[in-house]
Amino acid sequence: MNDTSPTNQFSDFDLDPRCLKVLQSAGISHSSPIQLQAIPASLTGRDLIATAQTGTGKTLAFVLPGLTRLVQSRAGFNRMLVLLPTRELCQQVATVMEDYCKALNLRCVPIYGGVGMHTQTQRLQKGCEVIVATPGRLLDHLSRNHIHFKELQILVFDEADRMLDMGFLPDIRRILKTLPRQRQNLMFSATFAPALERLARDMMRNPERISAGAISKPVDTVRQLVVPVRENDKLTMLLRLLKEESIDSGLIFMRTIQRTEKVGRALKGGKFKTAIIHGDLPQQQRQRALEGFRQGKYQLLAATDVAARGLDIDDVSHVINYDIPENADDYLHRIGRTARAAQEGDAITLVAPSDHAALAAIEETLGYNIERRNYEGAPKILTLYRPQDAPAPAAAKRRRGRSLLRRR
Repeated sequence: MNDTSPTNQFSDFDLDPRCLKVLQSAGISHSSPIQLQAIPASLTGRDLIATAQTGTGKTLAFVLPGLTRLVQSRAGFNRMLVLLPTRELCQQVATVMEDYCKALNLRCVPIYGGVGMHTQTQRLQKGCEVIVATPGRLLDHLSRNHIHFKELQILVFDEADRMLDMGFLPDIRRILKTLPRQRQNLMFSATFAPALERLARDMMRNPERISAGAISKPVDTVRQLVVPVRENDKLTMLLRLLKEESIDSGLIFMRTIQRTEKVGRALKGGKFKTAIIHGDLPQQQRQRALEGFRQGKYQLLAATDVAARGLDIDDVSHVINYDIPENADDYLHRIGRTARAAQEGDAITLVAPSDHAALAAIEETLGYNIERRNYEGAPKILTLYRPQDAPAPAAAKRRRGRSLLRRR
């Protein structure tokens, strides 16, 4: 939630007045903590590494100062490049960009895979100031000489850690070779792994480091539960949870595309209004699924981790980890889809006996053991992490009376 103290109004920043009018028309007057730190730093033209949780307003933290700097400098083509890991994030950021670009008489072109290249090529040939792209499709256009970056001034990496997790480092290095050395580099990330440290060292000049909020802890308003279950009983348990609990809108995460399809079909067969999203689906189908979930057409969204990072999905009441994430960072970003903007939310993780080590790693990162909720015949889940002092999170204490799984 934005701090509404009088010292962090957007009007206090040296932003273009036309940007302020767009903010005003959208009912936005005060900056979030990451915006409060990143906007002044970015306006100086200095390189920046910003670390903050997803959902904290990172997009405006680079859009507003970046576009302001463009209109203050000499005109030219392809002067700002924003790189993102997924098509959905690319569309989302481009949508945010459009209102501000229109007000500033700038043009923005989104470049991503899953759709034909012809329309993108036509828009690039007409010329634009801002390109928002995924690495793979951008390289496709570069290899065909559809685009150049001779006049590039600003390079932005958004969800930088996720790009590296998804194996984009070789593509990123190829892209960097096509860019002028003199440019501003802005890197936004929820975590800062050693691989990102090395990349930043290679491409940045004395960057300013900022962070906002606790990046290794979930918000207090999300209640977490672990449900022990045998691997073969996961689907039965999931259907039981959905039938017993009041789930207004639930994100259900699976580890693989095949499991996502299987679970999604089972949910549809159980008469739950369910959409499916994963990387093998055509872009239009993925977008229809997301829009339908956002608008309430679907109660459930069965997804791989493509939906976990940075997507603007509000009012998610429950996140269910059908498969426990492989690392603590992915767990934090999955459950970060609920309890946004100070709302309450529930995060339920189905844990099989083979998941002990993964659960222990998550609990060690959290600094406490997640509440277990057993049912008759459930397997014993070992408590491998034993903190010295592990009080129940505030949200769990406050909402103890609300059972997510009735005891039998």
